[in-house]
Amino acid sequence: MEMPESLILRHFFSYLRERRRNVKKQNIFQKFLYSQKVAPYVFVLPFLLSFCIFWIYPLCSTVVMSFQDIKPVGAEWVGATNYTKLLKDSVFHTAIGNSFLYMILTLILLIPFPMLFAALMDSRLVKAKGLWKAILYMPSLTSVVISGTLFRFMFTEMKSGQMNKIMIALGMQPIEWLKIKGTAYVALLMLACWRWTGVNMLYFLSGLKGIDTSLYESAEIDGATSWKRFWYITLPLLKPTTIYVCTISIYAGLAMFLESFMLWPGNTSPKNIGLTIVGYLYRRGIEKNQMGYASAVGLVLLVIALIINMVQLVMTGTFKKEER
Repeated sequence: MEMPESLILRHFFSYLRERRRNVKKQNIFQKFLYSQKVAPYVFVLPFLLSFCIFWIYPLCSTVVMSFQDIKPVGAEWVGATNYTKLLKDSVFHTAIGNSFLYMILTLILLIPFPMLFAALMDSRLVKAKGLWKAILYMPSLTSVVISGTLFRFMFTEMKSGQMNKIMIALGMQPIEWLKIKGTAYVALLMLACWRWTGVNMLYFLSGLKGIDTSLYESAEIDGATSWKRFWYITLPLLKPTTIYVCTISIYAGLAMFLESFMLWPGNTSPKNIGLTIVGYLYRRGIEKNQMGYASAVGLVLLVIALIINMVQLVMTGTFKKEER
């Protein structure tokens, strides 16, 4: 029989060996976790997971659904039938035309004017700059539902509407603002400008803060006027900010839905004057439960937005390498 001392020693040494193995495993795990090579991937992992779950997977599902006829009991493969229907769908063509018109008009209004306001805020001409920034930015904090409802009451066809009160005060007849395409777009564009002018102004203002003031001082010493300083210094150096604002404005213009939905409750504007691509997607997918057809509409919108933005980025030289 072994002595008790030898048994104790044997158990003690086996315990030490086991502890050493656990320590090694722990050290390997710590080295892996705190490795400078692994750490970036650990930090990026939550974004990659959310990107795959909430963007890649839905996009792939939408592509598959666009080739199917989705029914309550299942899905039937129909090939490119949904896309061929889109080519002949006059209502879809109207929605594309409305979205394009809205996008172009918002680009015309929501790039030059916010840039001008930002230049004024960055100059010595404006006092109480913080107050004016807050006033211009506050509308963007308002819900689209609330904003759309307020503008619907403002542009109502009744004489009690604010816009018709102005028309009557000017000696003119009340207008059915939301039943005529021209005046309906006035309401849409006023709503867009009211909500997004302050946001775009802050984008341009942040771009202006990155311009070296010595450039303006040198130009002023050389006798350059305020207009020349703006044209030859501010505009070229604001190009990256302008491209960014233009890119997000193109997508926002094409994907506009809630503003139209609130001005014309129920997504039912007269003669579809306020129907957008996303509004048509909602009508087909949610109201009529034609999810396959709606998926095709959504993919067409994605392709159109990508093409327009890629053309815009190529034309502005975004992908060109800077010469050293």
